[in-house]
Amino acid sequence: MNCELSRTSEASLWRVLNNLRKILLPDKNIEVLVGPYDENIKFLESLFNVTINLRGSNLLIEGNETDVNAVERILKDFTYLVDKGHSFSNGDLKAAFKQIAEDAALSLQDFFPKLLILQNGKKPVMPKSVNQRRYVEAIRQYDIVFGVGPGGTGKTFLAVAMALSYLYNKVVSRIVLTRPAVEAGERLGFLPGDIEEKINPYLRPLYDALQHLAEPEKIRKYMESGIIEIAPLAFMRGRTLSDAFIILDEAQNTTSEQMKMFLTRIGFNSKAVITGDVTQIDLPAARTSGLVESLRVLAGIEGIGFCFFDEKDVVRHRLVRLIIRAYENHSEASRTLLGMRASEPAAQSKPSGEPDESRGGINPAVGETLDRQC
Repeated sequence: MNCELSRTSEASLWRVLNNLRKILLPDKNIEVLVGPYDENIKFLESLFNVTINLRGSNLLIEGNETDVNAVERILKDFTYLVDKGHSFSNGDLKAAFKQIAEDAALSLQDFFPKLLILQNGKKPVMPKSVNQRRYVEAIRQYDIVFGVGPGGTGKTFLAVAMALSYLYNKVVSRIVLTRPAVEAGERLGFLPGDIEEKINPYLRPLYDALQHLAEPEKIRKYMESGIIEIAPLAFMRGRTLSDAFIILDEAQNTTSEQMKMFLTRIGFNSKAVITGDVTQIDLPAARTSGLVESLRVLAGIEGIGFCFFDEKDVVRHRLVRLIIRAYENHSEASRTLLGMRASEPAAQSKPSGEPDESRGGINPAVGETLDRQC
């Protein structure tokens, strides 16, 4: 009898410490929400530390009151959006769930349809991480935005998606995509063909992004009519780019002179996005990266946004994130070793927050200061 009372007391105590909530969902919503093999439900459970049981059209949520409230709000927003006729992809739902778990001020209605990009394109695009969301919001807010981070974090892809969205919605009348023609650590020699055939290999990543986001026939027509232009950075000199969405990709391989030249091409009703990865500079050792220099020089100017990405934002193969982290750890260990070998006066000679200009490195303190502008 005492054992039975003890179990009853434990159950009562558990119910006091944990909240049990029942939510009714229309049948048409359940299959979309649950996902294949219940993966969306399992993902919500892991993010919010709750237990979710599906019984017919009812979802039973158990857990801490704050966590249960957060899940309940997500489910109610989900029902509202479905009733309004909104459709979801499984990946977009999971990306939204993850960001809401990281930022309690967000709701599902902040993502759908507000953060959907290119809804009338080949496929809708949505930021997959908090930094990607800040990047999209910064592009909407500022006329010039810098997106800096490792490869695979969506810097170029999201910028191209935003450019197409602005074009489709007639916010701008053309798109200009450019990048410096710098070889990635190897000498390819003289390439055969005319000027277009020679520069095409350097611009291929921009073509890939366009073709992934829009129908090839539409892209071909836009390019033939000059509405979309892809050109090496050297061709930008002397031009004024008005009423355009301009993207400078691989900006870490610009020189100081090239970066200044590019930034002064921007005309009225234009928006420019500059993307790059400061860990992959292919300039000669004696040259300072124009991207790194511009991050310091332009930091205090109103109207320019700076967004920084890390390995958590990588949306390529899962191993890419681990590879980036491994290289970062290796670089950090190397810097620590060099610091130990350096003399004390030499270590104190460089002012705090000053980038290393020998190869264009960025002091993390500078990055953190700029990141608050996004």
